[in-house]
Amino acid sequence: MRSAPTILHLDMDAFYAAVEQASKPSLRGKAVVVGGLGPRGVVATASYEARRFGVHSAMPTAQARRLCPNAAYLVPRFPLYRQVSDVVMGLLRELSPLVEPLSLDEAFVDLEAGGTPAEAAAVRAVARRLRADIRAATGLDGSVGLAGSKLLAKIASEDAKPDGLVVIEPGTERDLLAPMPVRTLPGIGPATAETLRRAGITTVGETVEAGQDELLRLLGRAHGTGLYAMANGIDERPVVAERDAKSVSVEDTFDVDLTDRTRVRNELGRLAERCVERLRAAGRSGRTVVIKVRSYDFSTLTRSETLRGPTDDPAVVREAAARLLDGVDTTAGVRLLGVGVTGLASFTQEDLFAQAAGDARHPVADTDAARTETGLPDGPEPAPGGADGPRHAAADDPPRRWLPGNDVAHAAHGPGWVQGSGVGRVTVRFEGPGTPPGRVRTFAVDDPELSAADPPPLTASPAHPDGPDDAAGGQPSAPAIRPKSVSGGRGADGSPPVGTSSP
Repeated sequence: MRSAPTILHLDMDAFYAAVEQASKPSLRGKAVVVGGLGPRGVVATASYEARRFGVHSAMPTAQARRLCPNAAYLVPRFPLYRQVSDVVMGLLRELSPLVEPLSLDEAFVDLEAGGTPAEAAAVRAVARRLRADIRAATGLDGSVGLAGSKLLAKIASEDAKPDGLVVIEPGTERDLLAPMPVRTLPGIGPATAETLRRAGITTVGETVEAGQDELLRLLGRAHGTGLYAMANGIDERPVVAERDAKSVSVEDTFDVDLTDRTRVRNELGRLAERCVERLRAAGRSGRTVVIKVRSYDFSTLTRSETLRGPTDDPAVVREAAARLLDGVDTTAGVRLLGVGVTGLASFTQEDLFAQAAGDARHPVADTDAARTETGLPDGPEPAPGGADGPRHAAADDPPRRWLPGNDVAHAAHGPGWVQGSGVGRVTVRFEGPGTPPGRVRTFAVDDPELSAADPPPLTASPAHPDGPDDAAGGQPSAPAIRPKSVSGGRGADGSPPVGTSSP
């Protein structure tokens, strides 16, 4: 454990939804839900305005619509989220060479490795400046936790939400952790929590009181020893700058169960192509191909095949996936399909015996059925709902399918985004990050002047009038996009007491 709170954990507030609000002026201050929109869609992120109605991530979208029917429900735009994430991660790397990204919107930073003095006042000043810099560069808010370990820094940032800063001074860990539920500690899932509950252990403090010997008896040596250390606030895990991905995978959940065997094979081939695209984008190859098949009754099985050497050839992965599918009965209906590659390497070793017959590469036939992508890939580009996001229909393949949140451009009216579509019509709001709320117009879905477009860059919004100005380089102006706190306002900037938050 460190003697100063020099480990920083940043967690951007309602990241996907906040990016959507920043890029769509008409949604600022309103409930926004991002995720899969089909019957089996799942919420990826909900804005704080939507969370007041009980909407949260991983909730079925259908349930979210019942709780908050007036929210804006949008498909994810991962290219834009990655673009904004790159800006945020760049600011973190200016603070230290040791930055450990956990996802697009979350990371640990070892401030001591970047030369920040091991003093509470110094790290607090760095955290304030970081939050101001992120706001100036993106217009978004992030919550920051500072502590002497990764465990406590993450707990602090969670307590700081939304838009806050919490510092946990070393020496206060046990008192802070004692009343918290035991599941607050990493590695404690439902099964372990139930085992502890049956033994009368429900809080972190009760875990410490039970003693290490009792935890070893209940959970075994490895798990019990680690849990006892964590419960005492001891976490020696270092911040690791580079974390090698163990696998790359993609998956789709379908609105309607697939029963046609040819259709299942085509979908699996499409997933294999996407998986290899992500594999190549990461500069990797893989040796083991894995497929995942979830049936109508939620029963899930996986099958794998290890090749003679690593490959990034889409034909090899596609044919391996097809061979694996041959041994799976899909007649009852397939709810979800996935393809992954493990055993990653930074080189390829072509297996001539595993190549597709001939050198011709035939594209996999696509289908026109609506699908909702809800998987959370394990690869280098985490993206709830699949790596590629929603797919646009081709201009020569009517009727085109416009999903809420899609970026579009009109020959006469310029750029905008889809508010909704149906009955052969599509409604578009013409606005962008730097414009006032725009006008709404409706077109035929096959209007030749309407086309899909790339997301516009997210421009920075002005600093908050009540935000930190010690590192902003000037006087603050009009307020930026800011999720409202569900737990009331926060105090003025300054040196807060231990374990409390400040803006």
